[in-house]
Amino acid sequence: MHLLALRPEPGLTATLERSRAMGFAITGCALSEIEAVAWECPGLAGIDGLLIGSANAILHGGEHLARLTDKPVYAVGEATAAAARAAGFTVAMTGSGGLQGVLDAMTGPCHLLRIAGEEHVPLTPPAGVTFAEVIAYRSVTLPLDRAAALLASGEAMVLLHSAATAAHFAAECDRLGLARARVTLAALGPRIAAAAGEGWAAVHTAARPDEGTLMQLAFDLCGATRST
Repeated sequence: MHLLALRPEPGLTATLERSRAMGFAITGCALSEIEAVAWECPGLAGIDGLLIGSANAILHGGEHLARLTDKPVYAVGEATAAAARAAGFTVAMTGSGGLQGVLDAMTGPCHLLRIAGEEHVPLTPPAGVTFAEVIAYRSVTLPLDRAAALLASGEAMVLLHSAATAAHFAAECDRLGLARARVTLAALGPRIAAAAGEGWAAVHTAARPDEGTLMQLAFDLCGATRST
């Protein structure tokens, strides 16, 4: 069974390196690329920290980030935290199970600035914690053609890291006449799996919304794809 990752760079390279370190034979084909979106920075005085759900917020955040480097970062995971540190930020908290879990671990009073992408998960802050939100980047879709031959040649397992990618992948399979029934999906979360629709050979969801758990799921499901 082929293993295929579809996320945009720089996450795609990170996934490929992690997979190969675990012994997987894997192919990467970015189905989207990230582009910056112009945004306005709110008044700095009322911001106690930055809520960051993706390294893309740091990599594509633009000139306003330089005004915010004295604000502590609350990061969704270690990759995002590493990007923040490399950009000169101090990381106050690093999550391991989604941005909602980071929020749930915080105590108020605290007002945060969430720097997000156009596709982002709605969050519910705990009592005493509030946040404003700006959109700093978006995902632009790319065609699946480069991976079409691989998907047509046999059964495949596809890793899905976002709902937008899941929906676009399904549409591209239909456009190219690729049989959904020969493709197994491994998704980072239930919302992502649902976005892919129906008709797949199987759909599996990681128990926790983090890369390590998703890769362990892939390991358990298709260990036969491991390289020797």
